[in-house]
Amino acid sequence: MGDTQPAIRQAARGTRPGRRGAVVAALMLAMALAALDSTIVSTAVPQIVGDLGGFSVFSWLFSGYLLAVTVTLPVYGKLSDTFGRKPVLVAGAALFLLGSLLCAVAWNMGALIAFRVVQGLGGGALQGTVQTLAADLYPLEERPKIQARLSTVWAVSAVAGPGVGGVLAAYADWRWIFLVNLPIGALALWLIVRHLHEPQRRMCIRDRPEEEPKAATRTRVDWAGALAVFACGGVLLTALVQGGVAWPWLSAPSAALFGTGLALVGVVVLVERRAAEPIIPGWVWRRPTIAAVNLALGALGLLMVAPTVFLPTYAQSVLGLAPVAAGFVLSVWTLSWPVSAALSQHVYRRIGFRDTAMLGIGTAALILFAFPFLPYPGQAWQPTLLMLLLGAALGLFQLPLIVGVQSTVGWAERGTATASVLFCRQTGQTVGAAVFGAIANGVLAARLGGAQDLDSVTRALDAGPAPEATRHAIADAVHAVYLGAAVAAAVAFLVLLVLAPRRFPVLEES
Repeated sequence: MGDTQPAIRQAARGTRPGRRGAVVAALMLAMALAALDSTIVSTAVPQIVGDLGGFSVFSWLFSGYLLAVTVTLPVYGKLSDTFGRKPVLVAGAALFLLGSLLCAVAWNMGALIAFRVVQGLGGGALQGTVQTLAADLYPLEERPKIQARLSTVWAVSAVAGPGVGGVLAAYADWRWIFLVNLPIGALALWLIVRHLHEPQRRMCIRDRPEEEPKAATRTRVDWAGALAVFACGGVLLTALVQGGVAWPWLSAPSAALFGTGLALVGVVVLVERRAAEPIIPGWVWRRPTIAAVNLALGALGLLMVAPTVFLPTYAQSVLGLAPVAAGFVLSVWTLSWPVSAALSQHVYRRIGFRDTAMLGIGTAALILFAFPFLPYPGQAWQPTLLMLLLGAALGLFQLPLIVGVQSTVGWAERGTATASVLFCRQTGQTVGAAVFGAIANGVLAARLGGAQDLDSVTRALDAGPAPEATRHAIADAVHAVYLGAAVAAAVAFLVLLVLAPRRFPVLEES
């Protein structure tokens, strides 16, 4: 009987033992496509602008992609629960590759931005469905393995992306940064189509985890809800991304966008309450476990902005490092994060998902709080050590929450639950960029006077070394941002302490 159990478990996950490795390879390739995208494009911006023009709007190369990914995550999550993971992943990968091909033949900046949005519409399916399939393929005790592999993909992409993008832009052509996606994506698609076979499953709906599942009589797609979520998310995220950049916060465009966004929030609530199978079902927020994890990972997305956006500027202007060395100071957290995530299973098996995550985010709060106390101007090893420790703390925080949430729901709800936590993390990053950008600019204006902001100061640094007053002002601005990130970490700790159950209601797997 013991010898037959692994075979039964594999069959229940829709793939034979010999094929699961091929499917995992496909998932890692698909995740690499999404992970490489932003980092590989960033280093080629000068070449793209030089060829196509449009310097005033080039930031939409990133904002447009981010908006499309974020607002489609809940839609793809629900669709994967309705129709299965395979068709959603195949369609998303195909759409991403189509967007990549179109980006490679773009004739001006407007066309390139539009095609980046097409890429993002496919990228939302890649991010959410890959994470969901990882939970489908592995039982609870083995999920840290696949999650650690996916975390490693993100880490390698973060380190390798800028270098690969720079090499392609300098020695080939910037269009190759999009064309390189085609063979990688084609191989991932072939592996998925050939080796991933999902069993037929009965669709079930559960309003509370303790209730017996109720079979759904027919499949309905809440297209009205999907459109409302897309419109609402797009308007609000545009207001956050462009506020303080394209126009002042206290201006007519900001007021119009936020007003429209709030009105669309009401539309989403109304449509989703009436839908038979809503895109964002009420149980996502009614269940304390999922609601707490959503809020905690939203805070994670917010605090991640502090190092990723502001640390490179700090390293170059305050520490006097070259761009490559400044990038290394940031990248070390991508080394400790996946290692910590892989080892987190040994902790949460002893003390539980919630307490492990609280240990990680509590440690992260202390590390972030310590950053402003670094000596001025300091040495490069000091922030590097803090980033190494921060990556280890956040690996201990994020992975137990994702694995824990996926283990509290059945197959028919796993896509929606996974998409909800990823959506909240992405939204947190958008909010964090807006909030911390305003904090940094406010500190710089107070220290330097006038309408100084981080962008103008950074551009001025290209002309030569920064004056001492400017270096002090940048250090104070980044310190204020890190204090804000420490507050976000403390909020995540309190959310888990107050809202999350001490033991997650893990479902038995058949």
